[in-house]
Amino acid sequence: MTQTAHLTVEGMSCEGCAKRLREALEGVDGVSAVAVVLDGGQVTIAYDPTVTTVAGLREAVEETGFDAVP
Repeated sequence: MTQTAHLTVEGMSCEGCAKRLREALEGVDGVSAVAVVLDGGQVTIAYDPTVTTVAGLREAVEETGFDAVP
């Protein structure tokens, strides 16, 4: 079963930032797809809820140096 999380992320200012965040999230166990829209900081993540959680995804965002807005 796959669920989708939609996060707003602050601190991305360029395509390099978006790529770094996408790669970090793709490295989280259970994540199957990541789409990052730089304008507005929107991130959509398809993930397996039996493997990871939205809290885990937010933690990965924070560890990459960005802020996940509640």
